[in-house]
Amino acid sequence: MRARHRAALFATSTLTGVGIASWITRTPAVRDELGASIETMGIVLLGLSAGSMIGILGAGALVRRTGTRPLVLVGGALPVLGMVLVALLAPAHVTAGVWTGLFCIGFGAGVAEIGLNVEAAAVERQLGRPVVPTLHACFSLGTVVGGAAGIGLTAIRTPVTTHLLLVAAAMAALVLFAAGNLRPVPRPASESADARDGVDRRGDTDVPVPRPRSVLTVQVLLIAVVTLAMAFAEGAASDWLPLLLTTGHDAPEVTGSLVFTGFALAMLVGRSTGTPLVTRFGRAPIVRTCAAVGTVGVLLVVTAGSPVVTAIGAAVWGLGIALGFPLAISAAGDHPTDGDRRVSVVATAGYVAFLAGPPLLGFLGGHLGLQTAMLVPAGLLVVAVCIASATRTARSGQGSSRPG
Repeated sequence: MRARHRAALFATSTLTGVGIASWITRTPAVRDELGASIETMGIVLLGLSAGSMIGILGAGALVRRTGTRPLVLVGGALPVLGMVLVALLAPAHVTAGVWTGLFCIGFGAGVAEIGLNVEAAAVERQLGRPVVPTLHACFSLGTVVGGAAGIGLTAIRTPVTTHLLLVAAAMAALVLFAAGNLRPVPRPASESADARDGVDRRGDTDVPVPRPRSVLTVQVLLIAVVTLAMAFAEGAASDWLPLLLTTGHDAPEVTGSLVFTGFALAMLVGRSTGTPLVTRFGRAPIVRTCAAVGTVGVLLVVTAGSPVVTAIGAAVWGLGIALGFPLAISAAGDHPTDGDRRVSVVATAGYVAFLAGPPLLGFLGGHLGLQTAMLVPAGLLVVAVCIASATRTARSGQGSSRPG
């Protein structure tokens, strides 16, 4: 049952990646279906960002009240509904309906990401070996599969409605699989609902227990900074790498898309193959190495004089930061009683940085140039190198088998 529970988590993470990548590949087609101007399309796209931000910020409080299972299931089902709305209402020229569909996709993905990370960290504590990196590898796999399928279906002129309804059906199947197999691991008493209510019920007697203490320790804040740096760097690449190629080197759009695909594949490889390295060398050394390699990749992109060097830098960038976010989540969850709350805080910081970072870089890029703006994620990664020791494995024996 434990293996099926992990499989359900991985399936939900995969469907999130598939859904988002499928939407991205059909954005131009949806714009044409709606007949939307650039300004109108910007408002439509805001539905995805607004939903994601609200979902992420709200999930931290919800997970303490409802547990992870409702968040994962609702977060998996809402993108299916959103995909159906976009598929049916874009050809009908219902702009508000498409906005609503994107909001559902974003909100569901945001809620699911927090729930998935909290639960995966709890499973990791129980098993004593890395699980969160595999969870994030599944998301990367979903984006690669969804993106590749989207490019192929676009090339053969598959209608938007047909494409997105097929994607929705596949996502629904994964949600049903998750619903039948999600069995959250037991939490310590201090993380139970009774403890959250401030009451310990023993027999017929209600015994007051202390309210949960703040989890905002120095270590948690440092881990949050590491997570923020890694997420900021990932968001910067996702939003701006293709434009860096087309504007900085006058490369064709297909070259920009291929370089971004190389970045995504590098992240998938790093997340899929990095677990043995964590087991052998410990978490903190790997996080420090990841941040350092990611910094080198960003600087290669910033200083590149040709598309070839930029492509190499993008691959190094993706490979470097691949494990940073999931290992920081693992570090936050590496606590016998406060793991869920710590993960919620750290994951929220990371996803907010992922969403808010790219617009900030766009503002800076408009004034200083995109290549110069990319020094911001490079600087944050340097900070992560310096504070990576905060992610070391707890000495209590929780988490990974080797000390960080």
